Amino acid sequence: MTAQEFIDRHDSHWHAIWLSLCGRQGDQVLLQALVARYNEPHRHYHTLQHLDACLRHLPDLRGLATHPDEIALALWFHDAIYDIGATDNELRSADWAVASLSSERVDAAVAQRVFALILVTRHEVAPRTVDEQIMLDVDLAILGARAEVFDGYEGQVRSEYQTVPEALFRANRRRILQGFLARERLYHTDLFHERLETTARHNLARSIAALED
Repeated sequence: MTAQEFIDRHDSHWHAIWLSLCGRQGDQVLLQALVARYNEPHRHYHTLQHLDACLRHLPDLRGLATHPDEIALALWFHDAIYDIGATDNELRSADWAVASLSSERVDAAVAQRVFALILVTRHEVAPRTVDEQIMLDVDLAILGARAEVFDGYEGQVRSEYQTVPEALFRANRRRILQGFLARERLYHTDLFHERLETTARHNLARSIAALED
């Protein structure tokens, strides 16, 4: 997907979010800057394709949300900063979102909730709100994709870390996937749990076995 194709598809959604949150249309320069970030050449999975998929999954869960437009904006920003090997990508992305909201004089409580939604995509702590549950389920929907789509995702992740030696990558990736598989429940919302959980567990088990070969 090209940058222009992505903008053509989601431009109206971008402006609708900002109209809801601050009563004004979104900043077109900011939109272009975000798209440029997701289109960086070192990215292979955390790209416009991933953002597009997240934005397409959100409507399925929107009716459960307390603040659906805050989730939508958090998704736009959640991988805005993605430097390979950095440990503060989510924090820097969240800071950018808060700065953008503040510049439009959006209520500080809104900015703080968006900040928390982005940070929860570190997948280190359990979600505290329904909106955070939705954010995580949307971000991890790829785990429950069809086998060929999931396998493509795994290949894209490997490409992002192509400078990491094979043995080290396999060990680290296996540890991450085993951590997901060990969870009592991968998806927090009932809809995604029923729709994606079984397939996701099959995908994770297959990938872990392949990494052990």
